[in-house]
Amino acid sequence: MKLSPTDLSELAEAAISAAVEAGQMIAQSRPQKVQHKTGGASLASQVVTDVDRRSEGIILDFLDPTLDRFDLGLLTEEQTDDRGRLTADYFWCIDPLDGTLPFVEGEPGYAVSIALVGRNGTPQIGVVYDPVEATLFHAIRGAGAFCDRQPWPDESQARGDVLSLFTDRSFLSLDDCQELVDELEQIARAIGLSGLRVEATGGAVVNAVRVLAQPPACYFKFPRPTGGGSLWDFAATACLFHEAGAIATDIAGDSLDLNRADSTLMNHRGVMFATDETLAERIRTLRP
Repeated sequence: MKLSPTDLSELAEAAISAAVEAGQMIAQSRPQKVQHKTGGASLASQVVTDVDRRSEGIILDFLDPTLDRFDLGLLTEEQTDDRGRLTADYFWCIDPLDGTLPFVEGEPGYAVSIALVGRNGTPQIGVVYDPVEATLFHAIRGAGAFCDRQPWPDESQARGDVLSLFTDRSFLSLDDCQELVDELEQIARAIGLSGLRVEATGGAVVNAVRVLAQPPACYFKFPRPTGGGSLWDFAATACLFHEAGAIATDIAGDSLDLNRADSTLMNHRGVMFATDETLAERIRTLRP
């Protein structure tokens, strides 16, 4: 079944209501119980709280009625992948609290993320709510990207003179971290910028939104044996980037594999979020 523009608009409104309601709960909460999941490649991917699960419950209250009505699959971080996403024409891809580690530490960098993804891995809807800033971001494929319901501004209106790298703490533990920083500094100067700044504080969703909001900027992960974030970390922001005219691909420049059959991890091909293709192309040369 192909969803019509009217269907997508209705589903986007349901996702927006869910994200805002969950985000407002998060904004008023502190974790009472912190647990650690198995299988994560980093501390950030292992931490889960009671608030994550409460957020998921709120979101599903809004979205469960759409599953049967539109014959949708469901993939959410806090539940086992039932692989229904592989046979449904579309599926919800939900991260009820991305950036749990900064949330636990009482620092900005966390958000609610909801995407509707086609079976072929193309995101159709992306909704992000930042509880710290009380800011809503959303996009519908073919209908544009929005911040607090207003059309996403032209990048040139906010473009700065420094290249910003938004990343997570795992970047700082790379053996060649300093080498990469030096090379990014060289890229910044080669494209006429005054230098580089590195901010390694947020989760994947907030990092991507910061890239869009503070051009020129980037957030990337090279392929690795494991980890590398999950489908729900990148699906909503990939839709935002597409509709804002920015770059959201794998590290080689191909479409993100957002319905990977053999795993929910994104380590196999890496990710690239950048404000323009010229910047993305230069970053791709940093590793063979």
